Amino acid sequence: MGARQVAATLLERSLAGLDWMARWRGTARLPKHLLTGLSGEDAAFFELRRKGYTVVARRWSAGHQSGDMDLIAWQGPMLCFIEVKTRTARDMTPAEAAVDRHKQYVLRRLARAYLRLLPQAEAPPTRFDVMSVYLVPGEKCEFVHFENAFGWD
Repeated sequence: MGARQVAATLLERSLAGLDWMARWRGTARLPKHLLTGLSGEDAAFFELRRKGYTVVARRWSAGHQSGDMDLIAWQGPMLCFIEVKTRTARDMTPAEAAVDRHKQYVLRRLARAYLRLLPQAEAPPTRFDVMSVYLVPGEKCEFVHFENAFGWD
């Protein structure tokens, strides 16, 4: 295990401990499905770091537009906008199926807003990924990463 992977594992465990403490103190008053989504986004963040991505934003929003971008990361010269879908059970419909046409429209709109904030004159190469995270109790966390899951049109 390399130094990067050890650091990611330690950071992940620290975050899990802080999350547990926040819940124990009663400060996490979010509905269960939102807590599940946040746990999945945290797991996806650390998985991407293990894979060598540089995550530059989490839960990014444009302020004046509805919605948020779960993760924004660089994979080399490629800027990746990543939507994370988390499930605690494997049912008939896979998690990634929740990224429908409307959700894709919202993500494209947010991506345009983010790109306008970048300092360079020309937009970098970009893609939209979907990462399904399965947090099934009693099982190891599983990730299914769909790179370039949909395009700009």
